[in-house]
Amino acid sequence: MSSLIGVLALQGDFESHAVALGRAGARACPVRRPADLAGLVGLVVPGGESTVMQRLAAEYGLEQPIRAAVQRGLPVFGTCAGAILMGRGSELRPPRWRLMDIGAERNAYGRQLQSTTLTLPLATFGEFECLFIRAPRLFDPGPEVEVLGRRDDDIILARQANVLVATFHPELTEDDRLHRYFLESCGAEASETSVGR
Repeated sequence: MSSLIGVLALQGDFESHAVALGRAGARACPVRRPADLAGLVGLVVPGGESTVMQRLAAEYGLEQPIRAAVQRGLPVFGTCAGAILMGRGSELRPPRWRLMDIGAERNAYGRQLQSTTLTLPLATFGEFECLFIRAPRLFDPGPEVEVLGRRDDDIILARQANVLVATFHPELTEDDRLHRYFLESCGAEASETSVGR
């Protein structure tokens, strides 16, 4: 039986992550209540609107259970807004979960019209098509953060222990390598037939 990965499904593009995880060989289930965290081997926090996502997570009673699960070792993959929530920041909103020792600045490259796709080198992957949509900027990593990719001087992919973050949207491309990499960190076997370059 394939491994069960939760996708926070309060707001944002959670469905595309579920599809990408399925292609990579995992079963994905939506997480909307604390009880949905039971039995998961990993959790994806997708892109979307970070302030709305944080507010809904607090209202649904999910913020503290997610933080506790990740602090106990549950692997988590935050993309775009999810990366913002994982890090730290001086902005008033949204409150950060501070699960990774890295700064995150919202909308660092402008609004929707400044969205772009760039092919960039990533550690362990080589060339990777990175789709940036109202992307955050990651900066000032702590000593335990491993930087896996950059866009000029800005960090776009990083991990610290069981927390993986990306400022771009791998779920919106046909390249499943990053989702398979996350599944490996969950102790899950990715499908050998999954799409990817």
